[in-house]
Amino acid sequence: MNQITPPPKLDIIPASAPFSDAQRSWLNGFFAGLLSPDVATPLSAEQGAAVMQAGDGDDGEAPWHDQTMPIADRMKLAEGRPVRRKMMAAMAQQDCGQCGYNCHDYSEAIAGKSEARLNLCVPGGKETARMLKSLYEELDKAPAAKAPEKTDTVAAPAVTVTIAEPGRSRDNPTEATFLSRRLLNKGKSEKETYHIEFDLSASKLDYVVGDSFGVFARNDVGLVDQIIALLGASHTTKVNGKTLREVLIDDVSLSPAPDSLFELISFITGGAQREKARALAQGEDPDGDAATLDVMAALQKFSGTRPHPEAFVEALEPLQPRLYSISSSHNATPGKLSLTVDSVRYVIGKRKRIGVASTFLGERINEGEKLKVYVQKAHNFGLPQDPKTPIIMVGPGTGIAPFRAFLLDRKATGAAGKNWLFFGHQRSDCDFFYQEELNAMKTSGQLTRLSLAWSRDGEKKFYVQDRMREVGRELWTWLAEGAHLYICGDAKRMAKDVERALVDIVAQFGARSTDEAVSFVADLKKTGRFQADVY
Repeated sequence: MNQITPPPKLDIIPASAPFSDAQRSWLNGFFAGLLSPDVATPLSAEQGAAVMQAGDGDDGEAPWHDQTMPIADRMKLAEGRPVRRKMMAAMAQQDCGQCGYNCHDYSEAIAGKSEARLNLCVPGGKETARMLKSLYEELDKAPAAKAPEKTDTVAAPAVTVTIAEPGRSRDNPTEATFLSRRLLNKGKSEKETYHIEFDLSASKLDYVVGDSFGVFARNDVGLVDQIIALLGASHTTKVNGKTLREVLIDDVSLSPAPDSLFELISFITGGAQREKARALAQGEDPDGDAATLDVMAALQKFSGTRPHPEAFVEALEPLQPRLYSISSSHNATPGKLSLTVDSVRYVIGKRKRIGVASTFLGERINEGEKLKVYVQKAHNFGLPQDPKTPIIMVGPGTGIAPFRAFLLDRKATGAAGKNWLFFGHQRSDCDFFYQEELNAMKTSGQLTRLSLAWSRDGEKKFYVQDRMREVGRELWTWLAEGAHLYICGDAKRMAKDVERALVDIVAQFGARSTDEAVSFVADLKKTGRFQADVY
């Protein structure tokens, strides 16, 4: 399908109104339908009541809040919960912000039928989208119940329509100018990481450290042309008022092949090929290669089938924006913004694959070009309110991005709190990002401590969590003094390993049992003293 800019999210019923959360969700969907012709059809009274009924009896716990847990295990933990909670389990409730919501609000919007897009959970991928589709279908099967009764004692709530300003949401982006890229790796590094800079002055867009930056990238022209050749079509074929080439570059995802593409292929082929396509459309893996099938690989697998260009485009998913942690401070450099981006490249079979946004920023966009962008406000990830509070930052690789921003911001605002950074990568001689900058901060006293870990410099791999354990006594002292701790980076391995190291440090140097140490770390999270930006 063509990418269509959806309507902005409407928050119509204020939180102070005398309704339950489920009632507010239903009323928001109802009024949104009245106020905007572009919003999905409002719920009927029976549908709204079913949503309200689905909200009953939920204890609010989220044992599935673990993106490393297989989706089948997460859904098992959600058995017996209302549909909207099962949706959060399908998303792993990691609140990464990629969808433009937090997970709770995204599930509420789907359940309230004010959000029809079920494929916005980028980290969850096809598995999450399939589960959300299945759960969405359950909504219509829920037993009907009475709609909320009107009363004469409650005045009608004031209608307040909140529409995000340009550049404040993925649904209403603004433009920024690409300024420059600078390779951060040296010598024989196995990585390709860039410091990327943008000019925001024309849009007057600002941000707070901890926020993320959404980038609307474009697909690689070479890949697009290969796909057009496989279709046997012309670059200039018109699809909804644009050329086929323009649509494939700007509007649709060419990454994992969606179920709808296999469904389309099943309609135009026969025999064993049709059965395979049907199986793939249903989430099965007849040949053991489903995980490797992007759009081009799908066309190659079913070579000879040539969908009509318009039907082909309609079967694809919209091209989603990508979010990156901001690595600069608006207080330090107003009007400018920077990112720290790894170019993703890998090989499947004999074919080279690339990350869409990372290589777009790393090589394809030219200096001075404009692109669509937005700022995604952070969900519980930011500097302490008290500038005197010490902070401990753990950010290996590109996880250093928000912590560079923290340090620059604290310097610009004169914050007196101590700063301790744990940074690690593969090799000290070629992967020490922002080396001169960090060393200068260390010399000036801005960076109180800098603890480094290089996984490939010695015979044994050594990571940031290993360095944390080495200096565990001092780290515990900082925590005892009220320090806030932050981690940024890989959710599947690094974040878990760092948290495990933290528990061990609290147990050893805080004279606690393991259970008490786990409770201590959990309390740090609840009070906002342990925050994570993981992906």
